[in-house]
Amino acid sequence: MKKRIFIIVLFIVLLLSNFSCASYHTVAMEVVEEPICTIDLAESSKFQKEIIHKDLKNKEITLQLEVTNQEKIEKPTGEIMLVLDNSDSMLDKVSENKTRKDLIFEAATTLVSKLLQDNAELKIGIVGFSTNTNVNKEGTLEDASLISGLSNDVTTLTNSISHIETNGPRTNLQAGLLLASQQFTPNNHSKYMIVLTDGVPNVAIDYDKIYYSDNVIKNTKEQLQACHQQEIQLITMLTGIADESYVPVTVDKNFGQIITEIFGTQSSPTAGSFYYIADTEIEPTITDDIYKTLVPTEKTLTNLTIVDYFPEEIVKNFDFAYVSHANIGNVSPTIDTSTNSITWTIPALASGQTAIVQYQLKLKENFDSSLINKILNTNEKVTIQYTDFNGEKQAKSSSISPKIRLSEPANLTTAPYPLPKAGRLTLISFGILSIACFIYSVIRLILLYKKTN
Repeated sequence: MKKRIFIIVLFIVLLLSNFSCASYHTVAMEVVEEPICTIDLAESSKFQKEIIHKDLKNKEITLQLEVTNQEKIEKPTGEIMLVLDNSDSMLDKVSENKTRKDLIFEAATTLVSKLLQDNAELKIGIVGFSTNTNVNKEGTLEDASLISGLSNDVTTLTNSISHIETNGPRTNLQAGLLLASQQFTPNNHSKYMIVLTDGVPNVAIDYDKIYYSDNVIKNTKEQLQACHQQEIQLITMLTGIADESYVPVTVDKNFGQIITEIFGTQSSPTAGSFYYIADTEIEPTITDDIYKTLVPTEKTLTNLTIVDYFPEEIVKNFDFAYVSHANIGNVSPTIDTSTNSITWTIPALASGQTAIVQYQLKLKENFDSSLINKILNTNEKVTIQYTDFNGEKQAKSSSISPKIRLSEPANLTTAPYPLPKAGRLTLISFGILSIACFIYSVIRLILLYKKTN
C-alpha cells in the first residue's frame, strides 16, 4: 500500500513539475523566416527592414530600419565657356577690402572648381572682353581675348582667371560672345556660356562709333540671340549698375532702358537666363544660383515619414528598446500603444546619405503562454510617405515581416537550463514539494484513520 501511495505522489509531483517547466526559462524562441522588407524609393534609393542580430538564448532579436539614397549626383557634361568682363570698371571698390573684380573672379574660380570636381565629362574655356587698349582696334573682335582654351584641368583654369588683366576702357560684350561661341567643338554635346559683366555694353563690332547707340544695342542683342540659335545655353549675370536713370551723353536712353533692350528682364530674358543683381549678391549668385542652373536636379529625398506597425501580440508580450537611435531625423521614443507603431521622420536625405534606426524585441517573462507554437510576425506593416526628386509626394507600404515562434522542448523532465539558486523556479519547486508533502500527509492520515477504526 505504501508503495502505491509513493507512486501516486511521485506521479503528481512529475505532473506538477511538467507544468512548472512551461515557463519563460524553458520556452525556446526561433526565427522561422527572416525576409528583408524592401521598398524602392527611386532608381538607387530604398528602405529596408531586416533582422541584424539574434540572441535566441535570451529570447531577443534586433531589427534595423535603413533608408539609403545612393542616387548619382547629376553633373553637367559637354563644354562651358566662361565669358568674363575685364574692363577697368571691374576695379571699382565694392567694400573696404574688395573690388568687383575680386568678388566676381573669386566666385568664378569657386564655380569652376565645383563644376569640375570628380567630373571628367566637362571642359571649360575662358574668354575676357572689354575694348582693346589700342583705340584703332576698338569695335573689332580683338576687343575680346581667349584666356584659356577648353580644359578640365582645374589648376590651369583657376591660374588663368587669376592672371586676367583689367585695363580695357569700355565694354564690347558682342566681341566676347562671338569669340566664346567660336571655341566650342563641333561634337554633338551640351554647350553652355556663362557671362559675368559689370557694365552696360557701349561698344559693338563694326558699330557706328556712338557709344550706347541703337546700333550697339542691336548688334549685342542679336549676338545673344545667335547664341541661343546655336543651341548654346546662355547664362548672363549683370551687376554694378548704381543708377538706372543715368543717361549717357551720346544717346537719349537711360541705363535701365538700354539694359532692358539688350538683355530683357529676369522674368523674360532675351536669351537663356538673366541675373540682374547688386554687388552684394555676386558670390551667392555665381556659386549657388548659376551652379544649380547647370546642375538642375538635386537628388535629395525630402519629408520622409516612416511608420513601423507592430502586431498586438508583439506589443503585449515583448519588451521594446532602441539599440541605436536615428542618426538622421527623429524617431518615437517608444511604441505608441494607440496605434502600435513607431514613427520616424527625416526632413531631408541627400545623395550618398544613409539613415539607420535599430531596435530590440525581447520576450517578457510574463508572456502569454497561448503564443507557444504559434508563428508570430515581428511587424504588421511599414508605410512610407516622402517627396521625390521632382517634388511629387509619394506613399508606399509593405507587409513583409520576419517571423518567430515560441516552443517548448519535447522532454521537460530535464530542464534545458541549470536551475537558478533563487528566483521564480526555486519558488515553484518549493511549492510543488509542499503540495506533494501535503497530499502525502493527507493520505497517511486517511489510512491511519481507517486502520484504527
